Amino acid sequence: MRVFVAGATGAIGQRLVPALVARGHTVAGTTRSAAKAGRLEGAGARAVGLDALDAAAVHAAVEEFKPDVIVHQLTAIAPDATLRRIDRDFAETNRLRTRGTDILLAAARAFGVPRFVAQSFAGWPFAATGGPVKTEADPLEPNPPASARETLSAIRHVEDAVAMAPMDGLVLRYGAFYGPGTSLGRGGAILELAQRRQMPVVGGGGGIWSFIHIDDAAALTVLAVEGGAPGLYQVVDDDPAPVREWVPYLAKAVGAPEPRHLPAWLVRPMLGEYLIRSMTRIRGASNAKAKAEWDWQLRYPSWREGFRHGLG
Repeated sequence: MRVFVAGATGAIGQRLVPALVARGHTVAGTTRSAAKAGRLEGAGARAVGLDALDAAAVHAAVEEFKPDVIVHQLTAIAPDATLRRIDRDFAETNRLRTRGTDILLAAARAFGVPRFVAQSFAGWPFAATGGPVKTEADPLEPNPPASARETLSAIRHVEDAVAMAPMDGLVLRYGAFYGPGTSLGRGGAILELAQRRQMPVVGGGGGIWSFIHIDDAAALTVLAVEGGAPGLYQVVDDDPAPVREWVPYLAKAVGAPEPRHLPAWLVRPMLGEYLIRSMTRIRGASNAKAKAEWDWQLRYPSWREGFRHGLG
């Protein structure tokens, strides 16, 4: 198959492109960086330099490559993003998830691309009611923090636009990435916070997180490129876990000090409402639908093993 990967040099793109090439696919990957183009070519893909928000350039690239599948992995998250003001930190990513998605879908329609696979996020959009683990059918948060409304709106845009597109559209809601090249990998920002004892357990630590190792996410994405019914799928491991469990476990796994336990009222001015909710009330995600659709064998079924052996 001919696979056009938009955003091929991001955290998942760097693992996805070699995996697709290894499966015998012909891959073109986009990048805005001439330096990163060499990495794509070294991985066996064709490097396509373009601005993903330039509709004419995207249409020309899709027309020239004639893909069977477009994979939308466009993000632009700064390494120093604090998440305290998430809409500000994710402003460019939100444009890529709104206008960028529309441009890619328009190109797919214009040139008859029959399949479209897009990235979404399972890390926090669920309504904080009911049980601790949610399926794809459960409602998203109706009243997100003011600092995160544009980001949640952009996530919804991706999911709705792909669902309504006149092609086989699949949206993959990835859990929180960890592993090489991520913020939760060796040298990443989250690990540095843990090692400096700056990642506390807030309140009761009841927020449920769903993780996915970057290689497991790439492996499932390859399966979604090659087959599977259109729809929304949650790409997470088998072990959703509360903050009060995974934060201390992470610290121990990397030899960091035991994390502090702090009340929400004390750290709210420093962390902001989005991070407070993430620590105290978000819900986890179920991977049952994805596992039923594909023969997906996770290398790390639980973050517990992954934190010990898979951070890079």
